[in-house]
Amino acid sequence: QVQLVESGGGSVQAGGSLRLSCAVSGYLYSRSCMGWFRQAPGKEREGVAVIHRGGGDTAYADSVKGRFTISQDSAKYNLYLEMNSLSPEDTAMYYCAARPYCNPGRLPASPFISNTYDYWGQGTQVTVSS
Repeated sequence: QVQLVESGGGSVQAGGSLRLSCAVSGYLYSRSCMGWFRQAPGKEREGVAVIHRGGGDTAYADSVKGRFTISQDSAKYNLYLEMNSLSPEDTAMYYCAARPYCNPGRLPASPFISNTYDYWGQGTQVTVSS
């Protein structure tokens, strides 16, 4: 059984930075994918960034490209999301998610479909004030 626990959320002013962490317990194959999703009040959950655990391939939503960076530690027990130049539009609950079976070595063509991810953390709140 895979468990995901997020941390690192908080309140920050516009232009600031935060680093989210996701602690991974349980076994995930090297062909798995992991990602960060977010959901703002009254909006649908959206994909932010994903990474292929084995190949290291990454993908980002257009809204965060150049500002956010997804990474994992070498042992692959932790997933990170470095968020820079934050704006109020980034305010949301951020979730870590795992998809055990991705394409071998690379991300799927549509990596941000949330219902293809089997495991989810409880979320960590990010609030950006103007």
